[in-house]
Amino acid sequence: MSIKPSPPPSTRSTHSTTVEPTPTTSSTYNEKAPIVSSTPQAPSHKGDGDRDGSAASKSPKKDGRFWLIFLTLCCCCFLSALDLTAVSTALPTIAADFRSSEATWIGSAYALTSTALIPWTGGLAAIFGRRPVMIGGILLFALGSALTGAAQSMAMAIGGRSVQGIGGGAILTMVEIVVCDLVPLAERGNYFGAIGAVWALASTLGPPIGGALASAGAWRWLFYLNLPLCGIALALTVFFFKIKAPETTTQEKLDQMDYWNVLFVAAATSTILGLTWGGGTHPWSSYQVLVPLIVGIFGMIAFVIIERKYVKHPTVPFDILVHPNALLGYLTTYLHAVVMLAIVYYLPLYFQMRGYSAVQSGVKIFSISWTIAPFAIITGAIVTVTGHYVALNWIGWAFVTIGCGLMSLLKYNSPTSMWGAFPVIVGIGLGLLYTGTMFPVLAPLKPAQQPYAITFYGFVRSFGQVLGITIGSTVFSNQLGSKLPEAFVSQLGGEVSGDAAYALVAQIAQLAEPIRSEVREAYAETLVVLWQILIGLGGLGFCISLGLKNLALTTEVEASWGVQEKKKEAGAPGAEEESVGR
Repeated sequence: MSIKPSPPPSTRSTHSTTVEPTPTTSSTYNEKAPIVSSTPQAPSHKGDGDRDGSAASKSPKKDGRFWLIFLTLCCCCFLSALDLTAVSTALPTIAADFRSSEATWIGSAYALTSTALIPWTGGLAAIFGRRPVMIGGILLFALGSALTGAAQSMAMAIGGRSVQGIGGGAILTMVEIVVCDLVPLAERGNYFGAIGAVWALASTLGPPIGGALASAGAWRWLFYLNLPLCGIALALTVFFFKIKAPETTTQEKLDQMDYWNVLFVAAATSTILGLTWGGGTHPWSSYQVLVPLIVGIFGMIAFVIIERKYVKHPTVPFDILVHPNALLGYLTTYLHAVVMLAIVYYLPLYFQMRGYSAVQSGVKIFSISWTIAPFAIITGAIVTVTGHYVALNWIGWAFVTIGCGLMSLLKYNSPTSMWGAFPVIVGIGLGLLYTGTMFPVLAPLKPAQQPYAITFYGFVRSFGQVLGITIGSTVFSNQLGSKLPEAFVSQLGGEVSGDAAYALVAQIAQLAEPIRSEVREAYAETLVVLWQILIGLGGLGFCISLGLKNLALTTEVEASWGVQEKKKEAGAPGAEEESVGR
């Protein structure tokens, strides 16, 4: 399918691009900013529009309907974020319960399906409307939660998480797209800051909730609890999510679908499988890793070529990717996702190997969780007031790099003053970048292009999260076995995989001294290697951010989307809701 509703063939120009100056009414913050656009095209029917040729309008008044929609978005975001972060502290318990060394697949399966299907989700939303895709995402998330909670094997749990990932990816994609529909970029910082705060709140509550349930031997309820939350989110969506939708026929919708997305999903899945297996389940040099990586990479290259040359309504936003500011923004978004998820997944392991329970480890990472939210809000507020975002990206990456450097000093017996303070530095940087990386991507674009850009933004971020989990698993696979005492390794058959790190951590407290301290030291030293890698990624992010430019932020929204308007019809006693029209 396409994430781009199409104009008539006679007026369509898929590949031709022009650069136009920003209208002077769009912003008063900065010099004229380039806006990437394709050749203007006329709509072919009511509700059909292009990502570059649609009409824009000033930000509409934010009435009660707007705030009910925004409340729904916050609720859906909370649902997805709570589950994603709560799982990290429960992984050792799940691995022990199933006697499996494949615990990291609980996270990887979710990331795999949510990442591979994000472009497809965006395409469905552009063709069928935002509301049905959000409802479908919530229902799939609920189904996946029920399957995972009822799992009788690790394979079934991984399958349930795969279904959850499809729903979770759709939910987060719709949250970001709808914010783009409702709020102009110049005002969007505050709203994305609020969404970021909701995410951070859920990220703060998730680990201790997951840890508490895991410690009580009730990890399944971590997933069952999603069901009433899904019910609340579904009710809010059904009754209050009144968003304009394309007024097109079924045949017109089918004509706009990009069926080559099947190739992309297969290629992305193959690539992610290779990255997930590499260094954990199989060595990087094995055919089990190399074959899916090679097939996946060549498959994605073939997909891009086909999209560029032969597809009438392509999914890939070529007209968006030509701007250097957007490209640099996507790169920093990718690196931010890698660093953030690596820390979210592996910092709790530091505390659990020290002997803290799952719930205690969730509480210990409050130092990072409680700093992300306020600084995400601060970023949004500063950008809204000043219109400048580049310096915030520089500062954010500096904090991330310095914070990871400080975390690399942590030993297995470091005092509270170190493990409590160092993650705060990282949290400040991650919070500043949580919304800060979005503005370089969207600033060069017209309002009609921004929802498609934010869909690709979500894909880039999710792909980075996959790599964040993979890096940690690879580090443990390559480093932990060589650092563990020989007496302990011999009891395990002489080999320790990256996935086994979660399964083994529950055994540490039962070991006798001095082996217990030696094993804890091995875990701490392995984590140091991970933090050092994140130092390099943070430094790379800082260097890339030096190439960003402050471009003017648009003050308009796309008229084809947004809140449904109520209108009186002649002779009718009530009001009817208006579908999107051009």
